[in-house]
Amino acid sequence: MRGTSKSWSCFGYPLSIFFIVINEFCERFSYYGMRALLILYFRYFIGWDDSLSTTIYHTFVALCYLTPILGALIADSWLGKFKTIVSLSIVYTIGQAVIAVSSINDLTDFNHDGTPDSISAHVALSMVGLALIALGTGGIKPCVSAFGGDQFEEGQEKQRNRFFSIFYLAINAGSLISTIITPLLRVQVCGIHSKQACYPLAFGVPAALMAVSLIVFVIGSRMYKKFQPQGNVMAKVVRCIGFAIKNRFRHRSKEFPKREHWLDWANEKYDERLVSQIKMVTRVMFLYIPLPMFWALFDQQGSRWTLQAATMSGKIGIIEIQPDQMQTVNAILIVIMVPIMDALVYPLIAKCGFNFTPLKKMTVGMFLASMAFVAAAVVQVEIDKTLPVFPRGSQVQVKVMNIGNDNMTISFPGTTVTLDQMSQTNDFMTFDVDKLTSINISSAGSLVTPVTHSFEQGHRHTLLVWAPNHHRVVKDGLNQKPVKGENGIRFVNTFDESFNVTMNGEVYVNVASHNASEYQFFPSGVKSFTINSAEISQQCENDFKSSYLEYGSAYTYVIARKNDGCPEVKIFEDIAPNTVNMALQIPQYFLLTCGEVVFSVTGLEFSYSQAPSNMKSVLQAGWLLTVAVGNIIVLIVAGAGQFSEQWAEYVLFAALLLVVCVIFAIMARFYTYINPAEIEAQFDEDEKKKYLEKSNPYPKSDSFSQTQM
Repeated sequence: MRGTSKSWSCFGYPLSIFFIVINEFCERFSYYGMRALLILYFRYFIGWDDSLSTTIYHTFVALCYLTPILGALIADSWLGKFKTIVSLSIVYTIGQAVIAVSSINDLTDFNHDGTPDSISAHVALSMVGLALIALGTGGIKPCVSAFGGDQFEEGQEKQRNRFFSIFYLAINAGSLISTIITPLLRVQVCGIHSKQACYPLAFGVPAALMAVSLIVFVIGSRMYKKFQPQGNVMAKVVRCIGFAIKNRFRHRSKEFPKREHWLDWANEKYDERLVSQIKMVTRVMFLYIPLPMFWALFDQQGSRWTLQAATMSGKIGIIEIQPDQMQTVNAILIVIMVPIMDALVYPLIAKCGFNFTPLKKMTVGMFLASMAFVAAAVVQVEIDKTLPVFPRGSQVQVKVMNIGNDNMTISFPGTTVTLDQMSQTNDFMTFDVDKLTSINISSAGSLVTPVTHSFEQGHRHTLLVWAPNHHRVVKDGLNQKPVKGENGIRFVNTFDESFNVTMNGEVYVNVASHNASEYQFFPSGVKSFTINSAEISQQCENDFKSSYLEYGSAYTYVIARKNDGCPEVKIFEDIAPNTVNMALQIPQYFLLTCGEVVFSVTGLEFSYSQAPSNMKSVLQAGWLLTVAVGNIIVLIVAGAGQFSEQWAEYVLFAALLLVVCVIFAIMARFYTYINPAEIEAQFDEDEKKKYLEKSNPYPKSDSFSQTQM
């Protein structure tokens, strides 16, 4: 039954869809804004390591795409789409508010030392918040798009198809703006007793936008066309399918004639309309089987591709881009490509006489995504040519740095190096830890001094030398390029007493005499630093500036003493900055975005158009379920797959999707498009005829018969 509503229209479209599009924009802003912060919140506020943070993050994303099944059940069987959206949006808003509260440092910081005293309370609150968000966002996902489709009348197929494009545009516009704004809010400093990264503000804005989303949706209430729920549809579907399978098994002998479709074995118990509707759904669900592989590749732009960007240079002309900002390229291209495809490419293809059906579009989308990973593999090969080699297995790497005032000669097994004062070896030398049996230091007019140190295999080490009989071995602690394109900086103290260094707000505490600090990491640009030491005279300059930091480099800053006793800085390169430009990732993002436009937008519209009226949310949930399965594939592959070369993993994923693409194309070849409305109208007509025959068993004879009588 259709609810009462006044018909409002604008430019040939129902006015109600504009409220739905604005609602979707705000909701996606809320979701993606929160999600952009989540991994950093887990890592730096809660204090989980990278592995656990990544696992919880992907589990949450997968859960968000599993709960649409529940939302579809509630909408189609109990509350209807409108009430389901409103109810679960309230749950969603509460969840966003809870996670914002969980990020307030002062909530449990009773001793005001800047660290929460009960981190478990924050973890519990954040998990409750994420569970409510997963229920809310997942529950309304299948309902909003289907509810938008419900607003159109028969004969408005063109407008409805355009709506799904606009709807997808709103999703990506919300995603784009939120992923730019919320990280900017996070880096603000706030707090009552101690100043921290402002997670409460960064999470609070998405919570506010979710509240706005709910209000906007409710305002349009009187304009919506609402369908009443038609009972527990999913339960009927499950029971009908179960009966058909059971009945077919009972009649498996050859004496029973075969039926046209396996669901026809349910005709003895269930009416023909329901059986026909389930046939429509199962035919589409069967097509969904290969689709998760597309999402398994698509979702890696937030993980693998971001890690790839971290090994590249982000300086594009006068613009500087951070690795995690490259994801916005996808959202920007979506905003550009959706109108171009809808207004230019598809009409041009139609004029050429090519029947570009939805399933053909989806096949092309899968092929383009596969090619995107081929492009990523090519870029990775270029990156690998520039990456430093780190020790593996039982290997160790050693670099010698002479921080003294004499020339030094250092002998290793099989090689000898001579260093001038304030210099270092050009590269790290690689040795097998078992063969690094003797290292000797000598200088003109001095005895040979052996180096006795137990080197830790699989790590880089720096041998600091400042006199023939004075040396120290320091474990570097860097076994990979600095992540996120940041730059590692450490300080070496050649003074007689320890000192502190403050660089860009980060403090190196008590850097010991003739020792090296740990690395700390900074984004690109020039950084200021100050040296605080009792040995430095007040007449000396103690404020310095770094060299220009690019992307992914590491440096050692040696603080030496000049003849006048004042400090001077000598800079040594440990890891060279990235040289392959992030602009080379744009082709792979372009291919993946084009694939997403023709795959995802089309899939939404196809799922709606091929579903019977009482099962549209169920089929939308099935579509979203493929995204969840895709995320689970990523988790499995990330956990099980061990590749020595990253490009090989990209090629494997590209090959897998290409195989799946061929399988899907074959499946699509045998799919027959239907119009569920026409089929249901025919059933209505047949039922009407049967009702008339039943209510009037003695029809009047025609006039010719009466004349004869």
